[in-house]
Amino acid sequence: MTETDTDAALSYEQARDELIDVVRRLENGGITLEESLALWERGEELARICERWLQGARERLDAALAGEDAEAVRAGAASEADGEGPAAAG
Repeated sequence: MTETDTDAALSYEQARDELIDVVRRLENGGITLEESLALWERGEELARICERWLQGARERLDAALAGEDAEAVRAGAASEADGEGPAAAG
């Protein structure tokens, strides 16, 4: 099963909520094997969509934290140059 344009437009929350529904339907049973397989495949695709969203969020967070770390290093270096940092205290 391939991702459709509609799937690509799903937000994380939409994909997660649909995945929850798929899991509930599978757990409740009472459906044919064919329906179960179709639901399983849909669930796998929704899980991949959620994983892509989470990976993107992780990358954005890592980039933001790396930027903050670099800014802290620059600020620390500037303080030391001004005689305010740890090197100046010694």
